[in-house]
Amino acid sequence: MSAPADMRAGFVTLVGAPNAGKSTLLNQLVGAKVSIVSPKVQTTRARVTGIAIHGGAQIVFVDTPGIFQPKRRLEKAMVEAAWGGVADGDMTVLLIDAQRGLTENVERILDGLEQQGRSIWVVLNKVDLVKKDELLGLAAPLGEKSFIDRIFMLSALTGDGVSDLLDELAGNMPAGPWLYPEDQISEMPNRLLAAEILREKLFLRLHQELPYALTVETESWEERKDGSVKISQVIYVTRDSHKAIVLGKGGKSIRQIGQMAREELTELLERPVHLFTFVKVREKWLDDPARYREMGLDFPKG
Repeated sequence: MSAPADMRAGFVTLVGAPNAGKSTLLNQLVGAKVSIVSPKVQTTRARVTGIAIHGGAQIVFVDTPGIFQPKRRLEKAMVEAAWGGVADGDMTVLLIDAQRGLTENVERILDGLEQQGRSIWVVLNKVDLVKKDELLGLAAPLGEKSFIDRIFMLSALTGDGVSDLLDELAGNMPAGPWLYPEDQISEMPNRLLAAEILREKLFLRLHQELPYALTVETESWEERKDGSVKISQVIYVTRDSHKAIVLGKGGKSIRQIGQMAREELTELLERPVHLFTFVKVREKWLDDPARYREMGLDFPKG
């Protein structure tokens, strides 16, 4: 692909309540997996970028953590990251779960966006699960808000309607040169990507049992002469009982989770991966600034 003469490029921030489907939509827009997805609420912890080229436009999507009323320090850091993404973007797209509608949380987000004085687009997601008359009833009050320019209806899971959104976003990007090489699909370093993939598998395998207070760090990344890569990762939990859940009886759970992560990393990196996982108890990791830096978050005061 050669860069077109009428180049455009810009940043689009995706915001919404937890589990609105932002990460699923981001992966659809980019056409590749750049953000992890799981049934567990607040899976996305830091801003994740995905880069798409559509026509003459390079669109840099920023997937933010779900916005909600934070109580714990980690939650405050996540919400601060989300609002920071809004401030930094050229455009803001608010995702709303059409099944849940205009919840109190969504109304708070709308109020916050209006106070920023910026126009936004709204996406009603999961429309394949909602009747048409209910969708129209949901869209009507949104259409009356002066700061909402456009409303789209789509299903991030099936991909229906995603191409229409992509067409419109591409046409609204500022004129200017592309910001990244044309074959780059994310800003995320491979070390962080590997940690996120393992964290996703942990949530997918153990989301009913596993507490939210868990994080994964890539401790070492060794490029081998045969073209393979050796990755060592540490899973931090806050209690011995949580460690037992991750390990499983006789280490069965961690072996299965590690295999799932290794297989996906092998596919994503397009080379053999040797993955080694360790589980450590660190009771106060939620109060450790170093852990926040590793996740790409600012450590909140108080």
